[in-house]
Amino acid sequence: MEYLIGFVLGAVVCAFAKFSGFDRERVFYPTVACVVATYYGLFAVMGHSMSAILVEASIGCAFFALAAAGFQKSLWLIVVALVGHAAFDAVHHLFIENPGMPSWWPGFCGSIDLFLGGYLAFLLKRRSGFAPNRKAS
Repeated sequence: MEYLIGFVLGAVVCAFAKFSGFDRERVFYPTVACVVATYYGLFAVMGHSMSAILVEASIGCAFFALAAAGFQKSLWLIVVALVGHAAFDAVHHLFIENPGMPSWWPGFCGSIDLFLGGYLAFLLKRRSGFAPNRKAS
């Protein structure tokens, strides 16, 4: 059931972004990638596990760096981040013990990540991508 709910919520988020115009700005999906990277850290805090906090925060920082690089260089890196986070969701339990994480979370999060990453890939193919962020010289 968590997979279905994640898939449906991913569709709702994408529809909202489209109809509100949020996804016209290239920062929208990098911000989403940052947000999804924070939840495991939140669960570690809720579970009162300092070792999980340190591991989850370190991994979260890697996703933040990928989001920043994707914003600056190519939104295809955000597709990689979102799909990569779905893969992380699938194997998380094999490597990290996070006592605050609900048992249903990896399935939910993985399915929403896959939907968002797939939808962004669709947009990038359809719209020819967004122009990279250029800093003023």
